[in-house]
Amino acid sequence: MTETGGRRPRVPFAGWARRRMRVLREDLWTWRADPLPASTWLRWLPHGLLCLAAFGITLGAAAQLRKNGDLGAGPALLIALAQGGAVVLAMWRPAAGWWLSTTATVVGAVAVHGTLGRVPGVVFTWPWTTAGVIAHLLVLLLLALRARTRASVEALGLTVLVTYLLEGVWGAAHYQPTGIVAVVLSAVVVLLGTALRGRREARAELVEQTTLTAEERARRTVLEERSRIARELHDVVAHHMSVISIQAQVAPHLVEQPSPELVENLAGIRENAVQALAELRRVLGVLRAEHPGDPGDPYGLGDAGAGAAPDAPQPTLDRLGALIENTRAAGLDVTAEVSGRVRPCAPGVELSAYRIVQEALSNALRHAPGSRVRVEVAHLPDGLRLAVANSRPRRSAPPSPGAGHGLLGMRERATMLGGSVTAAATPDGGFSVSAFLPRDVVRPAPRGAPLPDPPTTGDQTA
Repeated sequence: MTETGGRRPRVPFAGWARRRMRVLREDLWTWRADPLPASTWLRWLPHGLLCLAAFGITLGAAAQLRKNGDLGAGPALLIALAQGGAVVLAMWRPAAGWWLSTTATVVGAVAVHGTLGRVPGVVFTWPWTTAGVIAHLLVLLLLALRARTRASVEALGLTVLVTYLLEGVWGAAHYQPTGIVAVVLSAVVVLLGTALRGRREARAELVEQTTLTAEERARRTVLEERSRIARELHDVVAHHMSVISIQAQVAPHLVEQPSPELVENLAGIRENAVQALAELRRVLGVLRAEHPGDPGDPYGLGDAGAGAAPDAPQPTLDRLGALIENTRAAGLDVTAEVSGRVRPCAPGVELSAYRIVQEALSNALRHAPGSRVRVEVAHLPDGLRLAVANSRPRRSAPPSPGAGHGLLGMRERATMLGGSVTAAATPDGGFSVSAFLPRDVVRPAPRGAPLPDPPTTGDQTA
């Protein structure tokens, strides 16, 4: 029936009742498994304690129904088994355990209703027996710990309703009422279980958010390091494209009467090189604009700091001596050894080798102040072997200003070139970083193998 005049239509009571019954059926009329969470250290202790409690409830309920309730041994045992079994069932299926406990209570109250006051000198607790109250409280607690808050409140409401119908509406004579005590204790237990469940969910959500934050931080760190490497390699590629353009422009003048086809091809090469160089400069400008203050060298080693000119040429191993001198000036005792016959390497290889040594020295400054550092560069026929090792620090390290990207950046550079990096603490309390870079850039190695985690002693993973 609807009303006019802009008033909201009335909701029929029958429709509201049907919806409420459907919600109750979805929440409580279920056999869904929802086991009790296991303890980490004492896995089966909660289960064992609950089983002991269920055994005691069974014995107590059977004795009370048999002696005080003047009930037969068979019915008393069945009701007691149902109340004790409800606790055990609630550990895995809390909604089903609640239904079993409630049904056992109702059946027990009805069974002893006609015998109340028959035993001289004994006043029977009705409609809830002592064992029945304990069993139902445990079942409600397990339900509140595992089920949604709405289901717990609904179970509490139905418990109150059943208690009211038995004690307030039906009633009996010569008994000690336990309805108020059972209702109050049930409300306290549901409130406690709901609070514990909310706390557990909040902690689980916090752990999940912490994990996601750590993963996002690691992903962002990788992207920052790759962006930094890309900015440096763009300089190298841009230099080569400039050389190609100039050589293509000069080549026709080095040949007497060059053919038109040759001139046309060289002009096409120069045009493509100029276009590629323009695109590289545009991309490089974007990369540098995104990181205007990239603190690539917080200790002032080399020229990777924020104060370096943006258009300065990228460093190579020829500038390794200046890097070591800067490290000595910063307070480290550094010795260097270069072995093997020096052979030309790809520009990206020399740049990555310089950056790996630079980052290793920066790590030593951060985490091993006052230590002795040895730098080894071995020129092999197939590549470069780098090793930077520091001794035990002579004083405690101050808080590190670094962003924790050091070893990650080394790994990214070596993987990009098809090389490898290892880092670990030394037996004397120091730290060692070694790397191999192939002389010619080969296909990058798979990125699935992470760096070995160094021991906590002498950790220099910043």
